[in-house]
Amino acid sequence: MCLIVFAWKLIPGAPLIAAANRDEFYDRPAAPASWWEDHPQVYAGRDLRGGGTWLGVSRAGRFAALTNIRAPSERRDGAPSRGALVADYLAGEDTPSEYVTRNKARTDDFNGFNLLIGDDHTMIWYSNRDHGDARNGQPLEPGIYGLSNDRLDAPWPKVVRTKAQFASMLCQGAPEDAYFDMLSDTTRASDCRLPKTGVSLEMERLLSAVCIESPTYGTRVSTVVQLRADKSVSLDERAIR
Repeated sequence: MCLIVFAWKLIPGAPLIAAANRDEFYDRPAAPASWWEDHPQVYAGRDLRGGGTWLGVSRAGRFAALTNIRAPSERRDGAPSRGALVADYLAGEDTPSEYVTRNKARTDDFNGFNLLIGDDHTMIWYSNRDHGDARNGQPLEPGIYGLSNDRLDAPWPKVVRTKAQFASMLCQGAPEDAYFDMLSDTTRASDCRLPKTGVSLEMERLLSAVCIESPTYGTRVSTVVQLRADKSVSLDERAIR
């Protein structure tokens, strides 16, 4: 998962509305969103290599999503799959704060990540990198947030642009299709606005789009999620490639 924008506790009756893109190599096998046979309460896509997921919900009204932190110099081969963190929360019964406390000791084993975990009462941003309070799990106040491959609300061009569009559509009561249109934007940022994350300029340009296109890597699926006050959930996933 490489881009997620979401409204937390702003819309009456819907504590969470989120729109997200998952970016990945095309040859990494994955299953589309469905109810999991081994954890029937979990509805999510599945990484068929690591066994976890990038975003999902549960029958109990739980939500979790993960983005990798783009830091190629820090990446370690052989580290465990970060998608397990999402899957374990969705399949479990811990509150968001309990889950962070229980897992803090092991998260340094993973490559860099941002994890969003929540229910109808609480949403926590957790990172295993030094992003202030996120290292211990930062509960979020009501608001609109954007997350890509850096800290929460880092002012990357696609985060700033998508948050603004998302807020406008919420105010207008836009239909779900409008959110998928927003997630399909292939416009790249100008060079002067690109972040410097340790990859080549050509790669920074490629990755600056909301919807990434290249011969081997890009946006695989787009997802719109709603978590309602009665704990009912909806997750609509659309395949890009």
